[in-house]
Amino acid sequence: MIGEDPYVKTEEDQLKEYNSSIYIPQLVFLGLDGAKTGHEALEYKDEYKGAPYFALDVTPKKTAEEAAKKLMSKFESQGLKFAEGRLNLSLKAPEAAIYAEGRHLLDWNARNPFCAGCGQPTFSINGGWKRACPATDAAATPPQRAACDTRHGISNLSFPRTDPTVIMAVVSADGGRVLLGRQKRWPPHWFSTLAGFLEPAESVEEAVRREVWEESGIALGRVVVHSTQPWPYPANLMIGAVGQSVPGDGEKIHLGHDAELEDAKWFTLEEIREALRVGTSGLGDPPGPGYREGGLRLPPRTAIAHQLLHAVVNTGFLNGGDAKI
Repeated sequence: MIGEDPYVKTEEDQLKEYNSSIYIPQLVFLGLDGAKTGHEALEYKDEYKGAPYFALDVTPKKTAEEAAKKLMSKFESQGLKFAEGRLNLSLKAPEAAIYAEGRHLLDWNARNPFCAGCGQPTFSINGGWKRACPATDAAATPPQRAACDTRHGISNLSFPRTDPTVIMAVVSADGGRVLLGRQKRWPPHWFSTLAGFLEPAESVEEAVRREVWEESGIALGRVVVHSTQPWPYPANLMIGAVGQSVPGDGEKIHLGHDAELEDAKWFTLEEIREALRVGTSGLGDPPGPGYREGGLRLPPRTAIAHQLLHAVVNTGFLNGGDAKI
C-alpha cells in the first residue's frame, strides 16, 4: 500500500507474495553518503554509515496516479520544479552523478517489466538493482507460474545494462582544424562533436571511424581514446576519442550517407578556443559573457564533447600533450 515501508518485508517474502495486478511505484536505493553524519545518517551492521539516497519514480500511473500527483503538487507548492534532466547540464559533479545513477536505474526498471526468458512479469529487488521472475503470481489462476530457466543456476536475475557509445573530436590531417556537426533541433550556431552507438563485434576505434564516415563522409586514420562519461539516456557509457582524418579526399564532407546531421563544418583551432571561452552553454541556455552573435557555440564543461575539444585545442592531446580533463 502507498505510504508503507517498502523494506518492512524480506525480499524472499515479497517474491512469495508477488501479485502482478498491484502497481508499486519504483524505488531505487542509490547508496550512502559517508560524508554526511548526524540525524541524516544511517548505520547498518556497525560498518556502513552515511545519509541514504533514493530515487523514486513519481510518474502518475495506475493505482498510484492520485498519490503521485499529490506528491508532485506538494513539491511544486514549495517552489521546486521537475526539470528536464537531459537539458540540465549545469549540475555540479556530485549532483550529476547521483542524478545519473537514479535516472539510469529507474529507466532500466521501467523498460524491463517482463522476463526475457519466459515473457512473464518481473519483480524489482535488491533495492532496484535487479529484477527477478517470481515462481508464483497471486493474480494468476493457478498462482504457480510456468517454469523459467532464469530461476535456476547463475542466470537467475536480470541486471541493469550499459550500452557503449562513441563520441569523438575529429582533427584534420594537418592538425589545424576540427570537424563539428549539428542537428536540426539545436539552437543557431550550436555545434558539437560527432557521436554514435558501438555496433556488435566492433572495437572502439572501428566504431569511431565508421560513425564519422557515416555522418560526415570523413575518413579517419589514427584514433586515440581520451576519456569516458556516463550518459543515462537511457543507459549509455560515452567513450570519448580523438581521431585524425586522412588527407586529400578523406577530408571532404559528405552528408549523404546518413541523414542524422543538418550540417558539418571544419573549424580552425582558434575558432574552437574562442567558443570554449565565451560560447558554451546547455542547449536551452544563453552563451557566456563576451559572446558575439553569430559566433560558434559549444556544449558546456560538464559535457565530454567540451573536454575532448579542450584536449585537442589547448593541451595537444594527439601530439602527446596533457591528457587530463
